[in-house]
Amino acid sequence: MTADATPALVEDKQRPAAGPRARKSSAYPRYLAGKVAGAAVSLLAVLVTSFFLFRLIPGDPVKTMTGGRQVSAEQLAAYRDEFGLDLPLWRQFTDYCGKALTGDFGTSYQFRAPVVDKITEALPNTLLLTGTAFVLYTALGIFLGTRSAWRHGKLGDRVNTGLALTLYSIPSFWLGLLLIIVLSVGIGPLPGMFPTGGMESGGEEGFAYVLDVAHHLVLPVVTLVAVEYGQTLLVTRSALLDEMGSDYLTTARAKGLRDDLVRRRHAVPNALLPTVTLIFINLGRTVAGVILVETVFSWPGLGGLFYQALSVPDLPLVQGLFFVFAAAVILMNTLADLVYPLLDPRVAR
Repeated sequence: MTADATPALVEDKQRPAAGPRARKSSAYPRYLAGKVAGAAVSLLAVLVTSFFLFRLIPGDPVKTMTGGRQVSAEQLAAYRDEFGLDLPLWRQFTDYCGKALTGDFGTSYQFRAPVVDKITEALPNTLLLTGTAFVLYTALGIFLGTRSAWRHGKLGDRVNTGLALTLYSIPSFWLGLLLIIVLSVGIGPLPGMFPTGGMESGGEEGFAYVLDVAHHLVLPVVTLVAVEYGQTLLVTRSALLDEMGSDYLTTARAKGLRDDLVRRRHAVPNALLPTVTLIFINLGRTVAGVILVETVFSWPGLGGLFYQALSVPDLPLVQGLFFVFAAAVILMNTLADLVYPLLDPRVAR
């Protein structure tokens, strides 16, 4: 080796390697940018879809708002001018997009109030209902899913899986109506124990008000938990069954670890990636609420508000709610995509 080659070798050793580690450091920013760009495109698509989709609904919003009263043509024209319905469609579209990008979804036809105010007013009620149900059915689904997978083929597994599939296939509104008949109205010797609908009885204050709201919350939450927990159970069970034959679990058992520790410390954390996807999707749906359940139980949330808006049709309110529902799901899916590399670095490669 010549003397002239020695400095070049030393310089090459001091230079940082451009191997897997360097590629890994630049992979996540590219992955992040791609997911954020995809979410932005999806939100713009939802904005456009929300405008044109609900204009296919038959009916004249102005005539619906008059409630069948005798109204002159001049009054109808004044209403259309007030809400901008006399403008060309392209002009309505550009006005809608321009205002929506600033957070202004217009004024509700039936409530004569800003759409944002109506959404803000109903959002806490929806989050209370769907958020409570989300925590319960997620925890129940993961718990029963892990136990069913670990005892695969036994009686408990068959019972849990069969019950989950049965409840998951039942329409939520049908189950809600059944619970109202049995537990609210009463059937035979069984008296009614819960309210038939609404969020409160009225006239209560302080802790009594909290108990009253909780009393009204029972049946809609039970309906949502019964219908939704099966999906989490089945996804968790399937993912864990795929992991159970892995070599690292055999090694953990060979080290003398108890079966519960092997499941809790090794198998479950590695099987949770599909469940995390489902959790984030369901978390996005907590904002959207459940339209049928809120309607059946007369719950004053976003779902019930959406049903009222469709009956007019109240185009600004329907469009605003649709955008909020879709945006919540898109944002939660994007957040799930950003969390994946933290759980499994191979995702961002």
